[in-house]
Amino acid sequence: MTATPTFTELGLAPALLNSLQHLNYQHMTPIQAQSLPWILQGNDLIAQAKTGSGKTAAFSLGLLQRLQSSRSKPQALVLCPTRELAEQVAQEIRRLASSIENVKVLTLCGGVPFRGQASSLEYGAQILVGTPGRIEEHLNRETLDLSQLTQLVLDEADRMLEMGFEAALNAIIERTPKNRQTLLFSATFPKAIEQLAAHILRQPKSVKVDAVHDEHQLRQHFYPIEEESERIEVVKRLLMAHQPRSTVVFYNTKIEAQQLANQLAREGFSVLALHGDLEQRERDQALLQFANRSATILVATDVAARGLDIAAVEVVINAQLAHDPEVHLHRVGRTGRAGKQGFACSLYSPRDQFKLQQLREQLNLDITAEALPEKNVLFQPIIKAPMVTLQIEGGKKQKIRAGDILGALTGEGGIAGDQVGKIQITDIRAFVAVTKAASKQALQKLGQGTLKGKRIRVRFL
Repeated sequence: MTATPTFTELGLAPALLNSLQHLNYQHMTPIQAQSLPWILQGNDLIAQAKTGSGKTAAFSLGLLQRLQSSRSKPQALVLCPTRELAEQVAQEIRRLASSIENVKVLTLCGGVPFRGQASSLEYGAQILVGTPGRIEEHLNRETLDLSQLTQLVLDEADRMLEMGFEAALNAIIERTPKNRQTLLFSATFPKAIEQLAAHILRQPKSVKVDAVHDEHQLRQHFYPIEEESERIEVVKRLLMAHQPRSTVVFYNTKIEAQQLANQLAREGFSVLALHGDLEQRERDQALLQFANRSATILVATDVAARGLDIAAVEVVINAQLAHDPEVHLHRVGRTGRAGKQGFACSLYSPRDQFKLQQLREQLNLDITAEALPEKNVLFQPIIKAPMVTLQIEGGKKQKIRAGDILGALTGEGGIAGDQVGKIQITDIRAFVAVTKAASKQALQKLGQGTLKGKRIRVRFL
């Protein structure tokens, strides 16, 4: 049996190896093992890899290895389809760069004020992560100069084309040096991606990594329903039967996703919605609360199927089958990650026979109808979220760190350290999860105390 390759075999800079050690990244995933040696040589790459494959670390290490931290002009640009994915990519790059001095990673996405981003660009940043629309806007308004760019990454390129960013991508690429290194990552390879790759890549290496799930890691179950009106009731029965601590329920439309979330909330479930009709702030907060266990159920459209930082999801429920087998794969890919057992349930009606046949043929799935849980499971108690989230009016710009928040909560007369959960800090706000039992005490402790010597405003999110 061939040993799994390790990062120490790559000749990475000592600072990167130090970061990898702190993150406990030892053995490479298949996409990393196949792509990193080629990336580190400065060659172009076209890679087909699914969510959870480790592709972000693969291209991030390549960017950081070649980075010249003494130069303040942008040297690397990562383009992503959504703000959520861009934020996560930037976070991963910062984690891997934690042992390197003077590395600045700047996120440039829509949904936040343009002027603040322009000001940040004046101070300089070596690595930019952003969405095509906002990057193109900065170029057009001459607040961004890509003349010294050496590396360009297109992450989830197929999704960017699906979202109508082809013109923006072409405009951005035209403003970058011809001798750059280009890395293209895509979950699928429709003809449009092949044409884009042929246009922008120079003698690329092609890498393809199969889905990261197998039948032993991910159990898929299919449940027939007779009427469309049954879907909400069946979702409730599945939730009560399996009692998961974290569930993502997928719907194909924004209206139906919100209707299900509203119905579950009325019946006492701890649930949030995530779809395109929500403002960016609402989407960010929904993801944050679900990730820090302040909600047990997230009802989403396919905006959440790829690239979002939703770890440790116990169950995925496809309330409606996806229109495309690849999308189905990305949906169920939210569970069974990091070596854990995954569990996915899919509902189908008589009108879904074509979709089922596609799943059988394209994903080689053995689909067998299973009996639904008995209706009496609805009388079981509903699992409640163990945490609540506090919003603090102060963030990175006020020099607030996670340690400051933890110290303020657990100081004299405060709560215990194990009652504090995930802490997330943005430019102007911070969020901390605390156990429900300690929530009132935590609110009082922060509200009556200080951070960085100043009184702060704090409230339940």
